[in-house]
Amino acid sequence: MTATVTTPRATGLDASTPASSFARHRTGVVLVGALALLILGAFLIGGGTWPGSLTVDLTGPLGHVSDWIIDNRDTHPLFLYFFGHISNAVVLSVRGVYLVLLAAGWAGVTVAAGLIAWRVAGVRLALTAVAAFILCALLGMWVPTMQTLALMVVAVLASVILGALLGLAAGLSDRVFRSLRPVLDTMQVMPAFAYLLPVVLVFGIGVPAAVLATVVYAAPPMARLTALGLRDADAGVMEAAASLGATGRQRLLTARLPLARKELLLGLNQTIMMALSMAVIASVIGAGGLGDRVYQALASVDVGAALAAGIPIVLLAVVLDRVTAAAGNRIGTTARQAGPAWAGWAGWAVVVAGTVGAAVVARLVSKPTWPDAWTVGIAEPVNEAVGWMTDHLYSGVPVIGGTADWAAHFTTWILDPVRDGLQWLPWWALLLLVAVLAMVIGTWRTTLTAVLAMAAIGVLGVWDPALNTLSQVLAGVAVTLVIGFAVGIAASRSERVERLLRPVLDVFQTMPQFVYLIPVVALFGVGRAPAVAAAVIYALPAVVRITTQGMNGVDPVVMESSRSLGATGMQQLRKVQLPLARPALLLAVNQGVVLVLAVVVIGGLVGGGALGYDVVFGLAQGDLATGLVAGAAIVCLGLMLDRVTQPTQRRTEKGA
Repeated sequence: MTATVTTPRATGLDASTPASSFARHRTGVVLVGALALLILGAFLIGGGTWPGSLTVDLTGPLGHVSDWIIDNRDTHPLFLYFFGHISNAVVLSVRGVYLVLLAAGWAGVTVAAGLIAWRVAGVRLALTAVAAFILCALLGMWVPTMQTLALMVVAVLASVILGALLGLAAGLSDRVFRSLRPVLDTMQVMPAFAYLLPVVLVFGIGVPAAVLATVVYAAPPMARLTALGLRDADAGVMEAAASLGATGRQRLLTARLPLARKELLLGLNQTIMMALSMAVIASVIGAGGLGDRVYQALASVDVGAALAAGIPIVLLAVVLDRVTAAAGNRIGTTARQAGPAWAGWAGWAVVVAGTVGAAVVARLVSKPTWPDAWTVGIAEPVNEAVGWMTDHLYSGVPVIGGTADWAAHFTTWILDPVRDGLQWLPWWALLLLVAVLAMVIGTWRTTLTAVLAMAAIGVLGVWDPALNTLSQVLAGVAVTLVIGFAVGIAASRSERVERLLRPVLDVFQTMPQFVYLIPVVALFGVGRAPAVAAAVIYALPAVVRITTQGMNGVDPVVMESSRSLGATGMQQLRKVQLPLARPALLLAVNQGVVLVLAVVVIGGLVGGGALGYDVVFGLAQGDLATGLVAGAAIVCLGLMLDRVTQPTQRRTEKGA
């Protein structure tokens, strides 16, 4: 076989072309052009914040829309015969599932959880599931747990159906896939709070709005992974099925869907986790359950009560994540490898019989509800511990200072200067900075999207609050990346460190966003610094894990070659691993930005202020105009941050 020599002209990379010259010196050209525009703008435009003449006051129109919806909600045909039926169906579904759970009682639900976990994941996870549900009852949170579980069942079922249908259409049609991809990309970067206000506007405060917000938030992962699984089906298998005369429907049912089972179960896992996270956040709009207990406790700074409700949320998340992940891992294994012993319908018959038997026995022996005498109250001891921390750790600790001192210093030395610096910059200079960052890392299309998204924030009239939120995001991302990169590099260079970190990262990645507010309130009180601290804790696991995988994914042959040339460990890190792991590191930056923004916005509940506070205020006071404008600004901010930190595939490959 003769090697084929590819000339520059054959690939369109002729060094003499202007396009090639621009591509090689792209960053320099962009920076020079930005400097010229900066000097020109300083003379022609001057400084100042976003001009009022370029803002659009939506308070009046949104107020009129809100008033019209409230006035016509009980009489207009659109609400009576469409939204009304949807709302009633959601209420009846959640109530039906909740009544079934209550009828099964604590014994029936616990045994069902254990048997289902045993059926799909094995004995160890079955024991974990049983222990988790018993602990929820011991904490006195059985009824709120069942309320959250009932909402979860309905929301997940609807999310899976909606996501699977969208994914099926996108997987079978290139046109639908191209149309759906930007929508899913945008929804992926939208913080959870942004989903609450539109549904509240239509359905009001209550369970229907909470369920539908959860469905809209949780359906995209199922749609994306379903489409991915169908489109990545083995071409050889599909060609063989076609050659045997199978119709399109037969190929779908017998080839595409079976080949995409792993992606489908991964989509189910992600949908469940996102639904639980959103179901907890939706307590702000009347979801009830465990999230409502956490929300009410945080509102009164009752850390003990918040922790008592937060622990069951974490337990639910861990059990649901482990069971669905184990079910996905069993695909492709033999029956003996997969276990348990019972397989097929016989195993599910055991699950049903065991659940019914446990429920009946519990009713005959005692009440179906968990006895109050068996509960353990942790709120008072936790609040006493928080009180001790307030007295001894908040301030006055020799040498290192207290947690309140750290929060104050972080606010004074970092958050305030970053916020003031952003608000001091002329509005056009900030748009130019966004354009430069997006152009250096992406394309003209991503640059235009980022600039328009940032400009839309000014047009909405929330420029200063958005910059306040942006300052918190930038500070949180900086801390997250410094810690995350250091820990990720350490884990990649030591198997022992990686083994120790793995269970910690697994637990932290399954915890809903809302739960992270509890420990920071206990340690730092309320304010912007605690909101940033919660965001850092939430984003760290993803950054650490992506960094570790990227560093470990460097070609061992390249590492061995550098070692044979006498490179030290530090030289290998700087000259080989970090450059070759650049795509993974950029992905870690992007994910860190998106995750930090998601929690910084929720930090409005604990004194974070800015856009998050406006959303909470709008929801609490019924001021939907304020809340909707803030929600739209959050979406624009998330879109801009995603675009300036998400390099295109072409530029990633070039940099790698």
